[in-house]
Amino acid sequence: QVQLVESGGGLVQAGGSLRPSCVASGSIFNLNRMGWYRQAPGKQRELVASITTLGSTTYADSVKGRFTISRDSAKTVYLQMNSLKLEDTAVYYCNYVRLGPTTNYWGQGTQVTVSA
Repeated sequence: QVQLVESGGGLVQAGGSLRPSCVASGSIFNLNRMGWYRQAPGKQRELVASITTLGSTTYADSVKGRFTISRDSAKTVYLQMNSLKLEDTAVYYCNYVRLGPTTNYWGQGTQVTVSA
């Protein structure tokens, strides 16, 4: 069982930055992928970025060059969001997947709102 807690969302003006974080607890496997998904009103949930404990990363085309995902342990992940745009407004959800066996866990989400 894995629990995920996000923090660091908030209100920021266009062009600004935020750095939400996610902390996983419970039965954390040392080979995993953690990532951020987001869901805006009327849209499907989409992958923003992910990172494995082996160091490989994946980014959505819409955030490449602006967002950077990083981790400082097997259970803590950050999302550095720079040059924020209005279309980045969404609830951002943390995700955990054990590599090998495919078991997904989700956080409760943190709201990111970008104002003009």
